[in-house]
Amino acid sequence: MAGYKRADRVNVLLQRELGTIISEELGDPRIAFSTVTAVEITDDLRSAKVHVSVLGDDDQIASTMKALDEAKPYLRHELGSRVDLRFVPQLHFISDRSAERSARISTLLREAKERKPR
Repeated sequence: MAGYKRADRVNVLLQRELGTIISEELGDPRIAFSTVTAVEITDDLRSAKVHVSVLGDDDQIASTMKALDEAKPYLRHELGSRVDLRFVPQLHFISDRSAERSARISTLLREAKERKPR
């Protein structure tokens, strides 16, 4: 496993733990159906970008992202008690709209195929 950095292992660990905490333990009604799709931690393990996919409209996405930002202290505290890291990274939540874009592209391709003359 020569190319497998510690940061990669931490990314997977944080993605799993944050996904569990957000989906099962945060009781904030503003958080719509959301999934932690990826975590990118810096090489010094001090800061992490957390990509979150939210099922819903723009208002639900904005509301969920705001609620997650407000829950950062709780999330960091929970991570600190669950993972064995010297420092719990600062969390930066980013809305991941790749699933939405994929669905839109699929729809456009299907529509184009249906219009194509035979």
